[in-house]
Amino acid sequence: MSQIISFDKVSGILVCQAGCILENLNQYLEEKGFIMPLDLGAKGSCHIGGNVATNAGGLRLLRYGSLRGTVLGLEVVLADGSVLDCLASLRKDNTGYDLKQLFIGSEGTLGVITAVSILCPQKPKAVNLAFLGCQSFTQVLKTFTTCRAMLGEILSAYEFMDDKCMELVKRHLKLSNPVTGSPFYVLIETSGSNSTHDEEKLNNFLEKVMISGLVTDGTVATDEKKIKMLWSLRERITEALTHDGYVYKYDISLPVGKLYDLVTDTRARLGQCAKNVVGYGHLGDGNLHLNITAESYSHSLLDAIEPFVYEWTARCNGSISAEHGLGFKKKCFIQYSRPKEAVFLMQRFKAMLDPKGILNPYKTLPSSS
Repeated sequence: MSQIISFDKVSGILVCQAGCILENLNQYLEEKGFIMPLDLGAKGSCHIGGNVATNAGGLRLLRYGSLRGTVLGLEVVLADGSVLDCLASLRKDNTGYDLKQLFIGSEGTLGVITAVSILCPQKPKAVNLAFLGCQSFTQVLKTFTTCRAMLGEILSAYEFMDDKCMELVKRHLKLSNPVTGSPFYVLIETSGSNSTHDEEKLNNFLEKVMISGLVTDGTVATDEKKIKMLWSLRERITEALTHDGYVYKYDISLPVGKLYDLVTDTRARLGQCAKNVVGYGHLGDGNLHLNITAESYSHSLLDAIEPFVYEWTARCNGSISAEHGLGFKKKCFIQYSRPKEAVFLMQRFKAMLDPKGILNPYKTLPSSS
């Protein structure tokens, strides 16, 4: 299940089996001048079929959009063993219902994805990275607004991390942060076709945010080695957290302006009960990764976190699962993000496509009984 079926250099459409590892696909495409529209910290082990089944977001969503837009077709094995061949390679196809969307993000509960057709962008000829320090989350937001206005079409990632994240990366993974002394950090990536043009735009942006005081310190990378080093500070936060104790993980979508308020309120609520409460994520997408660590699992700590985090998110009209899915741990909290009518309709789809409940059972949806 790890074969590349075809790749069209003119259209940039890749067709492959679901067992292909994301990083292997990216390496294959880079040799042909293209890249995958998806990038994750787990790219070395995750499979494209799983990425699609969970509608994984990742680091490039700001530039290339979600898999709901880049996936053009799927082959899916249904619960009765029949094969649904919707493996189209067309950008436009409006004949009837778009059935592939049922399976994207369904976490394997409606069918098993066996092959994927996906639209891939051309590999950027010029990539630049800026790692910057900000003195407040308000400055992080203003820097993002300025960044989006000045970098425009070449902006490909805007990630943020708090200083607690950087402390853990340094302590547990021995990684060095070239920019220190700030409560917040942002990682900005540009991707374009002309290095001179891109560097000029980036330098103009950096000059503006430094002079205005939005950014107090920073470093820029243009060579591949330093780019990878800076990305590792962001991508390895999850790994650092696992060394800090038991981790309670929350993947939240919120209006961008309220993103860090949840971290602040959670930290105040838990006090000394938690070892660390950290916030980081894809600010350009309004996606917060809230992580809480403790020496060991504590049921009383979990009771203090849940449903507080979900209620807080619901009050802001956010989503309790931005990109990680519901699985079996969060399925009973779905009502915080979806009205009961929507949940009922999802249960009807599940009953129709998998009447015996054999596909990834006990996940995603609460029992309809």
